[in-house]
Amino acid sequence: MLKVKNNGNLIIISGPSGAGKGTICKELIRRNENIIPSISFTSRSIANGEKEGVDYFYISKQEFENKIKEGFFLEYAIVHNNDYYGTPKDKVLEYLNKGYNVILEIDIEGALKVKEIMKDVLCIFILPPSMKELRNRLYKRNRESEDKILARFKKAYQEINEIKKYNYVVVNDEVINAVNKIEAILLAEKCRVDRIEELDLDTLEESVHEDLIKRDK
Repeated sequence: MLKVKNNGNLIIISGPSGAGKGTICKELIRRNENIIPSISFTSRSIANGEKEGVDYFYISKQEFENKIKEGFFLEYAIVHNNDYYGTPKDKVLEYLNKGYNVILEIDIEGALKVKEIMKDVLCIFILPPSMKELRNRLYKRNRESEDKILARFKKAYQEINEIKKYNYVVVNDEVINAVNKIEAILLAEKCRVDRIEELDLDTLEESVHEDLIKRDK
């Protein structure tokens, strides 16, 4: 009757630093067996507490640049202290073809690069409940200097201006509420008409007719 595309969704999660993207992604993965993270490659050194193949795949800068030439990455960028970060293309496609939803937590620049390459990308922008709350969250981290916090705060305004390039916006007032909204979005995406590959109207009519006969009896 209905043949629905079984490919998974490529989900991009973006938003300003302090919006809670990482926490939301972890909770989505914990609650949903069919959602898996895309583990990025990086040229930076492994940090204390991190694990190879869990947090990142750690390679040298030369190895990273070789992979760029080979077309290995779906997207990549140079961030922080001139370190490379990139999303492996083949692994993402493999999981999508198996029906998994793959989640990418990347910045706006990376998201736009992926949208240029991939046909079906679900882009979700995470917002804090207010800019005041965002500032409070950045300070509560107690990880960076005053100057770096202010720079992140200013960058947040620039990032929010790009919000119209995304499909959905979710306000992270409470993590559970935000995760519930994203799960509802994913459910709605599965029901899109353009995910139907084949619609056999004759079979559908026969099925409806059989149901009516059963009810009459």
